[in-house]
Amino acid sequence: MKIHLTINSALEETEIHIHAKVYNEQIEQLMKQLQASQTMQMNVLDGYLQQEIYLLKINDIFSIYAEGTKIYLQTDEQEYESKRKLYELEAQLAKDFVRVNKSTLVNIHKISSIQMGKIGTTQLLLENDTNIPVSRKYLKDLKRHLGIGKD
Repeated sequence: MKIHLTINSALEETEIHIHAKVYNEQIEQLMKQLQASQTMQMNVLDGYLQQEIYLLKINDIFSIYAEGTKIYLQTDEQEYESKRKLYELEAQLAKDFVRVNKSTLVNIHKISSIQMGKIGTTQLLLENDTNIPVSRKYLKDLKRHLGIGKD
């Protein structure tokens, strides 16, 4: 088996091409490994706590926020640091997360309630009892993501 790697900065995402004379058990195993790896990458994020790396299930993350130059992944038990940028995580997790203010993404499946204040302020209450402010700029997109309010 020959392995070739071609780096092309014009590509939007990584592509894997397999060229084989016949489809055999070795190719089938390779396909399964690649698919499992892709599924694993889509369902977990790497979080850092001190000198350890944790694989966090996306379903377990309540919010992702920036504080200074660092990005944190908040779970019910702990807050882990991420090496990724907030905008990268927003693009990767667009199906389950929505931006609610300049520095915070929220898992839409972890929202308990939306509290509308008297003076136009809006807060989200998450299932872990965390309150997160929603800026007016992102409120319409939040409602659209949740399927509530007027179109």
